[in-house]
Amino acid sequence: MASKSTSGLGPEFTYDLAPYLKVEPALIQYEEKTAIATGLEAPRGISVGPNDTLWVCGDRAVRGFNKDGKLLSEFKTSGEPQCIAVAKSGAIYVGMKDHVEVFDAQGKPEGAWESLGPKAFVTSIAAGEKDVFVADAGNRVVLHYDLAGKLINRIGEKDEKKNVPGLIVPSPYCHVALGSKDSIWVANPGRRRMECYNFAGDIRWWWGKASPKIEGFCGCCNPTHFAILADGRFVTSEKGLPRVKIYSASGEFESVVAAPASFAEGTAGLDVAADSAGRVFVLDPIAKTVRIFVRKEKVAAEGAKQ
Repeated sequence: MASKSTSGLGPEFTYDLAPYLKVEPALIQYEEKTAIATGLEAPRGISVGPNDTLWVCGDRAVRGFNKDGKLLSEFKTSGEPQCIAVAKSGAIYVGMKDHVEVFDAQGKPEGAWESLGPKAFVTSIAAGEKDVFVADAGNRVVLHYDLAGKLINRIGEKDEKKNVPGLIVPSPYCHVALGSKDSIWVANPGRRRMECYNFAGDIRWWWGKASPKIEGFCGCCNPTHFAILADGRFVTSEKGLPRVKIYSASGEFESVVAAPASFAEGTAGLDVAADSAGRVFVLDPIAKTVRIFVRKEKVAAEGAKQ
């Protein structure tokens, strides 16, 4: 990966990521077991639904795969999907650029929600039992809806009274996921950190720091995507330095799932998800596959003894 310089200002302004491309082998505690060919030219988002079915969206379509990578179903969308979330009920929420479309578990259309306007860029959806959260990177906000698509409130906008600093979104990446006890997690990429809110939009706490070192988030705007494991730990992904990492439930760096050497130069848009067995799914948009990583047997065995 080449160094980057700003407008010929000189070596003191060179942004060199080369020293951070290599990762200490002991930190890489996952290994790739297999990969699922999506069959899509431009896969953009993934989600794991009931029965650990893997759902992938892209190319005006949504495809579902079983644990073994066998195609189970496919249905068309009205436009180019950007992201996807599948609720425990089986309802499938697909984010188009400026709105959300809803499908039942068989892919039958159930409705399209109102447009979010010309500046909208929907980049992530989190679906709960009674609530749906939609990250709009274009308008720099997370929208809280009920299941019928009625807007309840807005989360992440600057609010001095609530001590909310506001989302900084320099590029079309802003991810959201449900936490525990009525909490919602939002990646604030311009601040290189993860933020936790309650459903009313009050910020509870945050973690993360800007750094190209392995424990931090690099560049202008990371993490781009994340998922929460069953035990509360986080899986994060980055661009610039394309890497996938594990953090504890309280935000301490733990290990690496996939190092920069695992991806082609320029890779961005590494959506991530996890299944009930703790397998980590990584969407590789250049390879057009979903790559599946598991903890190395030795690491898993040592963890079981502790």
